[in-house]
This record gives sequence, structure tokens and C-alpha cells, in this order.
Amino acid sequence: MNLGLATQTLNTTHEQRTTNCGYGKNMNEMTMQKSLKKPGNKTQASAGRTAAVKLTEHIVEIISDSGEGAQKCGQSLGAIAAQMGNGIWTTEIIPAEIRPPARSVAGASGNRIRIGSGTITNGGDETDLVVAFNEQVLLGRVRAKELKPGCIILLESMWRSHAEPKIAASYIETYDRVVAAGYKVYEIPMEQECRTLVADAKRGKNMFALGMLCHLYSLELKLAVDQIVLAFGKKDQSVVDANIKLLEGGHKWAEANLDFCYSIPATRATEPQIVVNGNTALALGVLASGMEICAMYPITPATSASHYLSEVFENVGGMVHQAEDEIAACAFAIGASYASKCTVTITSGPGYSLKQEAIGLAVMGEIPLVVVNVQRGGPSTGQPTKMEQGDLMTAIFGSHGDAPKVVMAPGTIEECFYSIITARKIAETFNMVVVVLTDAGLATSQQPFPRPKFSDTWMAPPVDQSPVPEGAKPYDWDETTGLARRFIPGQPGGMHTLTGLAHDRDSHVAYDAEINEQTLRFRSLKLAALQKTLKAPPVFGDPKGDLLVVGWGSTKGAIEEAVEAMRAEGHKVSSMHLQFLQPLPPGIKEIMQGFKNVMTIESNWSDRPEDKIIDESNRRYSSVAILLRSRYLVDVDCWSEVRGEPIKPGTIRRVMMQKLKK
Repeated sequence: MNLGLATQTLNTTHEQRTTNCGYGKNMNEMTMQKSLKKPGNKTQASAGRTAAVKLTEHIVEIISDSGEGAQKCGQSLGAIAAQMGNGIWTTEIIPAEIRPPARSVAGASGNRIRIGSGTITNGGDETDLVVAFNEQVLLGRVRAKELKPGCIILLESMWRSHAEPKIAASYIETYDRVVAAGYKVYEIPMEQECRTLVADAKRGKNMFALGMLCHLYSLELKLAVDQIVLAFGKKDQSVVDANIKLLEGGHKWAEANLDFCYSIPATRATEPQIVVNGNTALALGVLASGMEICAMYPITPATSASHYLSEVFENVGGMVHQAEDEIAACAFAIGASYASKCTVTITSGPGYSLKQEAIGLAVMGEIPLVVVNVQRGGPSTGQPTKMEQGDLMTAIFGSHGDAPKVVMAPGTIEECFYSIITARKIAETFNMVVVVLTDAGLATSQQPFPRPKFSDTWMAPPVDQSPVPEGAKPYDWDETTGLARRFIPGQPGGMHTLTGLAHDRDSHVAYDAEINEQTLRFRSLKLAALQKTLKAPPVFGDPKGDLLVVGWGSTKGAIEEAVEAMRAEGHKVSSMHLQFLQPLPPGIKEIMQGFKNVMTIESNWSDRPEDKIIDESNRRYSSVAILLRSRYLVDVDCWSEVRGEPIKPGTIRRVMMQKLKK
């Protein structure tokens, strides 16, 4: 089956790299010039080859105003490093406004790339090196405390001599402040150099920066050229050629003018890899699951999943339906599912809120449906481009009346792919709504993982059009499991009226008190039946100890990295990550009882005990902490951070240490 996988397969890796920064003819057969004119600024480094400093990992950011291509630069850098055999994790830096004012502190747009020798599971802590296209977006990152002390900054220097005195003064003031703060700043004449290569320097500066970074991190320029061909292949050849020229120009300039570079040894991959973000992984999961219809309405940060599907879905007989609004998208999906084709609808928090009444119809009619909610900051419009885990309780308990739904949360980009396959299977096996919760952090981050090997077991079975046995009823619920055979329109003998009203086994409207309670019971039993098929979640670390950290969703990588570091220091800490939130899998209580303390780490709000007015009688706990406390009657503490950014492993280590000291 062709999944329409428009990504490069990483089936070649590199165990060794040159020890000098600069490759001569090994780098795309380029002749490196050593006589480039250097700006006369005191922070400019001397020219010449420099021995590469070997590192185990580094974090680099490329930031600019929106529309200058910093995100494309960062994504390309990550893909190139992954092809070299490195572990990578990219995190998009997105302003809250779709198009913020140029040169604004809050308007930084770009990408954060963590490159390592081994597997990388999260964005890491503070940044080691920044490429900034102006001083204002740099200032925003400094104020956000995202940069490591002594961080290297490659700063576009064109603003120093800007014709507008206020802009020039702002640049000089910011430059002086960051230098005084201990950052090592290199002023780079990016625009000036790009003008010697192309007419529109602003549009090509990102590829010049990519060339510099390929030199600084000892990445093969040929792979970068291939990445440009892939990224711009649908455009005119002149666009491809111009971007390659800028890439090579940036590489030449950095080799001739910068006095430092790094080498991060790669680990050989044992099988082909792909590099995609979470939304693309979701879309690929839709294709692989056998679902043929996606109904959606555009909403940040979920839209890119349906964009990808719209490009490739036709190749495998699928269809993307863009409805006039979120409610219509959900209703369309329910209708398609009822007609036999289990359908997915993809949205984010505000859209999920609008869909809830229709989701209730799918619950009442017991119609299979997969709903993906790519969570973002809320409530209301909230922070459309920022990550948060605030929709769990809505997913479990949302809707008027009792509306049982299965709720899953993938913890990695790879799990985004496989969770959709699992969700489709559960939806059709149990005739239920399955909600898959990801978030903006997973949606826009990239990470390599083993290329999925297609299995026929992923696919939906053929539509059953055999005659319905005589006497069978459309809601002939099993007394133990609550399951009933699904009737497909067109099956001989299966004609019935579908209703969202309370109904009996024949799908006849029924207001009888006993029948209503019976139907509630059967719909709830299906969750219990599913729970009996689940395995206890694995424990990362020892099964007993001083502290167990429980997480869900995109915090998985950061939590496990922090736990691993703490264990290396001799602390008795472990973690448990929940992929199923409803129903909760078996064995959780027994796992928690093996630890002196249990706490959750989440990106949804919980009251801080240090606030004067907060005590045990009024404290609001984070979502999973509430679920665990109420379900298992275990004293589960919680810590949460809702800053719109992924929680850093260093922050989690600090929180765990504080908990151990209490």
C-alpha cells in the first residue's frame, strides 16, 4: 500500500565526521574561498579552518519575524541532521498572533532544534546557539529565559546602520545589553551577503543561515542540497537554484569567517527512519488505518494534518471534506461512519467544544467515530499557537448527560501514528467514539522514528453486507459487555430508524424509565469491556521507590529524561505514562502502592499550595491527579506548568528534587 509518504527515508547514517570544520571537495565538490572580506566588527571571528569541538548534543534556535523562513530553516536543519544519523527533536517557535508586527519582542517565529548523538525525545533545556534575524526577536527569547548562560548568538548586523535612527539605536542598545549579560555575539551581515547572490535577500536569508549552520555542525552539504530540492521541488527550477546558491553561500561564508564549529557523532540506525511532525504522523495513521474520509474545518494547530491528507489521500482512495464549520464537519463524519465508513474528524479545543452535541449523537446512536483534538491554550480563543493539556476533562466528561467515550493520548510522534490505527479498531469493535488527544507541542515537533512496516491487520475489514439474521435487533446489547452487532445501511433485513432520542433494542423511541436506565448501563459496560483487554502501563525505572511521577501525552520524553538523570544520581524515582485515560488500564493502583510518594506532571492548571488562600479544602488539582485520586483513593500530588511551551526536563528534575526533600 502506498501511504503517500512525502518524507525522506533515513536509511543511510554516518558514524564519523571530519575533524575539521570545512569539507573542501567532499562538500558538494565546492571550492572553498579563503579570501572573503570580513566586516570590521570587533565580534567578528577570524577566518580559517578550525578543529571541530566534539559534543554529545546541542540546542540551536533560528528566529525571525513571521514570513522570513526561520521555521523552514529549522525544519530543514533537523531533517539533515537526522539523515546524518543524529537524534533530533524540533520545536516550532510560533507567536500567539498569526501575523504580529515586524521587529516585535513577542513576534519571534522560528524553530528550536535539539541535535544529539543518541535518541532525542524532547526539546531539552536552554539553547546553546541562536541565529537571530533582528535584535527584537532575540530580546524576546532572552526575556523568556530560553538561552543558556554564555549562549552563542549569530545576529543579523544590518540594523546597526539602519536609515531609521530609532531602529539603529534599538539594535545597538540590545546588542550592548546581551553582550554585557555574558552572551557571545557574532554580528553576521546576512542581508548584505545574500544581496550578492539573489535579488530578494529577505526571502532567501533562511537558506543562507542553513548553510552557515551546516558548516557549524559539520553536516554534509549534499544532504542539504537534497533537502532543498525536496522542499522546493514543486516550484520553478529557478527557485530551487537560487536557494541552493544561498545555501552554498552561507556555508562558504561561515567557513571563511567563523572561528568555531562542532561535530556531534551520529549513531548508526539499524533500520530505515522517517522524520515527520506529530500532525503528519496522525495523517499517516489515518491512511494506514484504512479510514477513507476525514471531515474537518480549519483550526490552529490541527490544520496541517488535514493539509497533508488533502495532498495524498486521493492516492489511496480517501477524501478530505472541508465543511462550513466544526459542527457540520462532525455531523458529516457521523453520517459517513453510519453509512459504513468509520470516519475521522480533526480539530482543536474550540472546535471540540462546538462538536460536543454531535458527539453525543454518535454516543447515543453507537456509531463508530474517531475525533482528534490537537489541544492548544484556552479557554475561549486562548493561545491558538501554544501548547496545553487542558482538554482532558472535557474529552472524558463533556456533553450533557452520560456519554461514555474512549480517550487516548499518544506520548510521542511515533505514537501519534499508531494511536490512530488503534483508535479506528476500538471505534469499530465497540461502536464507540474514540477521542485522541495530542497538543501543539507534538503537532509541530519533528523526530525520526522507524519507518512503519505496513500490516494488513491495521486495515478495516470489508463492509459487511450479508443478510441480518432473522430476529436480530439493531441494539441487541450483550448483557455482560454491552456490545451489539452493528447494522450497516443496505444490509438485507437490517432496516431501522436511527435516532438520537432514548431508544430500545429495536431503535424505537422509548421514554420508559427502565429502558432508559438499561441503555445507559449497556453503553457504560463497553468501557469496562475495553478495560479488561488493556495491559497495565509500564513503569520507567524500578517498580518500587521513593517517588513515582505520572504523566500523559507530550510530557513523556521530558519526564523520562528527568527520571533517568535522577536515577543516575542515585535517587529512587520512576515514572509511569498513561496512554489510555478512559478507561484507565488495570494495575495502576498496585503500581502506585509501590512508592512512598506519587505526583503527576502536567500542562494544565493546578493551584499552587504556596498561595496563601489555598489549602486542602479548596485546592484544584491537575486533571490526571483528580482522576487518580478519585478512582484509587491514593494521595496523589501534582505539579503543573501552563506557559504555552513544553515542560523542560531540567524543570521536572527540580520539581522532583523538591518533592523528595519534603
